[in-house]
Amino acid sequence: MTLSITLVVNGDRHDVSLQDARPTLLDVLRDRIGLTGTKKGCDRGQCGACTVLVDGRRVNACLSLALTVDGADITTIEGLATGDDLHPVQSAFVACDGFQCGYCTPGQIMSAVGLIAEGDAGTDPERIREGMSGNICRCAAYPGITAAVLDAQARLADSERTNG
Repeated sequence: MTLSITLVVNGDRHDVSLQDARPTLLDVLRDRIGLTGTKKGCDRGQCGACTVLVDGRRVNACLSLALTVDGADITTIEGLATGDDLHPVQSAFVACDGFQCGYCTPGQIMSAVGLIAEGDAGTDPERIREGMSGNICRCAAYPGITAAVLDAQARLADSERTNG
């Protein structure tokens, strides 16, 4: 039995046929749609490397069956930048050395975007660390990640004041 789903990924509509109900959102993004920026880390929802935004909320793509997000608006790391202009969170990660090996970085950035959008980041580094606790960095770049979230939050607030 073939199952059909529609995903809007980074603004582009994708009609996907599935042979069964088991493929995860992560596998569909990487293997069927060809967006490999979302990483497969633990494949058990423990590391956060696969974090994407589904209808604006942070989701571990390895734990979400693709069928459950049929019709959803999905944002991956590939959808953040506008042309050559990095998203403010991406720029902050570069400026604050928020990465080392880089494997976890797409998930960290997507989680930071979600955390800031949810209004839960605040200005307390401990609160940010707690909000980002679902994302593991084996290289221990946590001080840079926390600084990047603080910096990005300030950049976004400045942008809203200027453009708002």
